[in-house]
Amino acid sequence: MAVVGRIARAHGNRGQVIVNPETDFPEQRFQPGAELFVDRGGRVETLALTTVRFQHDRPVVGIAGVDTMDGAEALAGLELRVPVEQLASLPDGSFYRHDLVGCRVETRSGERIGTVQGVEGTVGGSRLIVDGDRGEILIPLASEICTTIDVAGRRIVVDPPAGLLELNES
Repeated sequence: MAVVGRIARAHGNRGQVIVNPETDFPEQRFQPGAELFVDRGGRVETLALTTVRFQHDRPVVGIAGVDTMDGAEALAGLELRVPVEQLASLPDGSFYRHDLVGCRVETRSGERIGTVQGVEGTVGGSRLIVDGDRGEILIPLASEICTTIDVAGRRIVVDPPAGLLELNES
């Protein structure tokens, strides 16, 4: 399943929550009647959205069966997911964050840096979390640095500025 948002906190006293969207299509993904999935204690649960409105570009949603502030607060921090098959098709050259996990990262000269373990940050400022031979390395997901992203070939070629790889090693 792919993450499309994270519940930030309760909103008001009627069980609504504010969502930090992690999708380029929040208006399509967050609609009344939509079903999203959460993992609570190792159990996958379905959440049905009953109401949706946007406040400062973030969805404020009502969820079936959640009608108190306490019920909404219990959802804070949960990742909202959908099956990968339900994701919108992207134009050529575009990718979803989860597509990058598992890709090998190498320099233009072919030197192996590591494997992408995750992608963190916002759409405007994301970075790859790379598991390298000498620890975790953070690499900005910027076209000037990540010069080739080959999702089908599971490969990312980087041209890091001097010192970037050493700076981020832990």
